[in-house]
Amino acid sequence: MGTITLRKRKDGSSAYTAQIRITQKGATVYQESQTFERKAAAQSWLKKRESELAAPGAIEKANRNGHTVKTMIDRYLDEYEKLRPLGKTKRATLKAIGETWLGKLEDKEVTSQKLVEYALDRMETSGIQPQTVGNDLAHLGAVMAVARPAWGYDIDPMAMHDARKVLKKMGAVTRSKERDRRPTREELEAILTYFEEMRDRRQQEIDMVRVVLFALFSTRRQEEITRIHWDAIDEARQSVLITDMKNPGQKHGNDVWCHLPDEAWKIMQSMPKGSTRPFPYNAKSVSASFTRACNFLEIKDLHFHDLRHDGVSRLFEMGWDIPKVASVSGHRDWNSMRRYTHLRGNGDPYKEWPWVERVINGPKIAPKKLT
Repeated sequence: MGTITLRKRKDGSSAYTAQIRITQKGATVYQESQTFERKAAAQSWLKKRESELAAPGAIEKANRNGHTVKTMIDRYLDEYEKLRPLGKTKRATLKAIGETWLGKLEDKEVTSQKLVEYALDRMETSGIQPQTVGNDLAHLGAVMAVARPAWGYDIDPMAMHDARKVLKKMGAVTRSKERDRRPTREELEAILTYFEEMRDRRQQEIDMVRVVLFALFSTRRQEEITRIHWDAIDEARQSVLITDMKNPGQKHGNDVWCHLPDEAWKIMQSMPKGSTRPFPYNAKSVSASFTRACNFLEIKDLHFHDLRHDGVSRLFEMGWDIPKVASVSGHRDWNSMRRYTHLRGNGDPYKEWPWVERVINGPKIAPKKLT
């Protein structure tokens, strides 16, 4: 079934071409060849391929037209989003991978070696960080995990696992660095004073004074704050329904009832009722306004999300246990909560803080100015 032919190159060196030709009823149904520097290597390959092709269905599989990684990604994006929308970052990452040389490879060509080569190439040519490489491979891995069992693509089920294992040992794949930044009371007071002055000068349509303190005491993200509805509030349990809460395994449709600590509940109740939402703002505008304030006040490396970090840590400092803190933050497991628990001591760091009552009882932005 197989033959090895000695070939002489122009430079006088020798090469050995191993060729397999399979015929059935007088017709050639499959052929394949590879060239090697040594005869022993050609013989070894020939023996291995003949054994593989002798398996039931192997010839049909070898003859099938391959599917490129880009095709695989496009199908995943099309079919997956019929079930639930993907995040913008994941979609953009997968689209970008499809346009690279990796996207041109056929399914059976995707090996752990190729994935490692792609990751290292990304770091060398694009200067990206190991955690970004890890995210790229995680998104592509989700596609590969579906492509083989669901669509019958010829994907090595161990390729991604082996590649990530190698890259991890090389330090080329790491988790994102966990932030431990928390605002100080002095920084918060400076920010709140800034927003009070902006409000009093009528230069602001977002009640950032209340939004900032609500974010701190409720531990909510800006997107979650702006999605709260008055008709999705449980007065008896002092809880609000947070729709599409961020979660590594599920985002859309992940609706969770979250308890509001007393401070957050009072702040929300102090908002005007002239809209369907307590905080009827654009989440990006909230974040941008916070960033402008920090830049103006020269407060370094403080993000709006750090208010959530501070809020969760505060609850632990007050002696709350994990289930009780999770009822506020919405976390499902301790591992996810661990990164927020950079404790500063025992007790409530905001106990009897005058800013709480000052904000709750302070002036309100007229409903007509709400965006």
